[in-house]
Amino acid sequence: MAFQSKHIFVNLPVKDLNKSVAFFKELGFEFNPQFTDENATCMIIGEHIYAMLLVESFFKTFTQKEIADTVTTTEVILGLSAESREKVDEFVNKALAAGGKPYNDKIDHGFMYSWSFQDIDGHLWEIVYMDESNVNQA
Repeated sequence: MAFQSKHIFVNLPVKDLNKSVAFFKELGFEFNPQFTDENATCMIIGEHIYAMLLVESFFKTFTQKEIADTVTTTEVILGLSAESREKVDEFVNKALAAGGKPYNDKIDHGFMYSWSFQDIDGHLWEIVYMDESNVNQA
């Protein structure tokens, strides 16, 4: 049997934890206080999906590699699904109003619609709506 995980924890370095928490609260995310202190917080993205926001100095204790400079490097693109095209636009507009930066223009493939932004630490987020009724089933 192939490996299957019940939860996903994405670890993201942040420069200022309080500012990052404030930014993501503006987008409607909640945080688990059991896994929150001055170094880190657990942002709840979905039922079993979490982003651990870690102050850079604390993040460095988990790796011997350099932290990616998000001004010049992309370390990951975090893709989140939305319920509709309107929800994609609503979410990205909230992110931009809260201090995020535009990344890619809207992309419309008919059955799939997406729009991207950078959070205040330069991490890339892509919000996607997919009309599954128009996707060929194999």
